[in-house]
Amino acid sequence: MNDPFPPPPGRAAELRRRFAEEARAERPDLAALCLLAAAQGDAALDEAGLDAAQVELDRLAGEVRFRPGGPRAWAEALRELLGERYGFHGTPGDYQRLDSSLLHSVLRRRRGLPILLSVVWTEVARRAGAPVYGVALPGHFVVGFGPREDQVLADPFDGGRVLTGDDAELLVAGATGTGLDPALLEPADPLDVVLRILNNVRAWAAARPERTDVALWAVESSLLLPSHPARLRFERAQLLVRRGEFLAGAGELEAYAEVVGAVDAEAAERVRALARAARARLN
Repeated sequence: MNDPFPPPPGRAAELRRRFAEEARAERPDLAALCLLAAAQGDAALDEAGLDAAQVELDRLAGEVRFRPGGPRAWAEALRELLGERYGFHGTPGDYQRLDSSLLHSVLRRRRGLPILLSVVWTEVARRAGAPVYGVALPGHFVVGFGPREDQVLADPFDGGRVLTGDDAELLVAGATGTGLDPALLEPADPLDVVLRILNNVRAWAAARPERTDVALWAVESSLLLPSHPARLRFERAQLLVRRGEFLAGAGELEAYAEVVGAVDAEAAERVRALARAARARLN
């Protein structure tokens, strides 16, 4: 299987514009954001493909039995439909694949990372009328149904298995070595979900130095979100330099130095030294 490659610059710029516009909407559409991010990483995802993915989510939602009842009934209905009938789940090998972080590919393959499978669950369930939301447990994203006092958790990576309280405790303990903080069970903000997905893409690219193209689109998409770590600008600058775009990289380093200089003059000077080194490579 060949990993996908980003589209040409003109197409990528248009996708970034639309992604930024959606991210700043009053109520950002999680599926749309995931698909627009995916299209920035996969040139094969054209407008027809974007539409087809949304249609597939609608189709799956139409197969959820009519208003199953309380939170557990909703969770079981989604497990039966997506996990059992359609076989959506994850495997350890999915962590090695870039397309496990691309929503259109996850819909096609019915495999993906926990967070992308959770996006499928939440988007299908939401369309069907369920009280559903993502839950960002450390190291393992899951889905919640119902209000906190009656919350039911499901693990889409495990085919939608409904979790007990002990199951959730074990997931968190395995990831952090600590107990389950009740605050972790709050609904995840859609923009935080998208940033976490893009962080996964950056981690995938970091292990593959030859794929700076992937790292760059993930960083640039993250920078378009209303709230993001400031250090991503430094990461983007470093990527530009690594790709031989020395002038653009130096400019980004200098801009980042101005931000850092307000709190750490020594760190800012180190960044400016990197900018000078990048400009020197133009000679």
